Amino acid sequence: MKIKVVIHKAEEGGFWAEVPAIPGCLTQADTWEELLPNIYEAVEACLVV
Repeated sequence: MKIKVVIHKAEEGGFWAEVPAIPGCLTQADTWEELLPNIYEAVEACLVV
């Protein structure tokens, strides 16, 4: 399954990501390396609901 994720650079530092196809599916992290697993976890949690 492919899901579009939009990644933004946070003004206060770090990154945050949203999944436009799943309203309210957001995550954030201090580094790119931390963000990627957070995205997978957020998508999985949103789809379980």
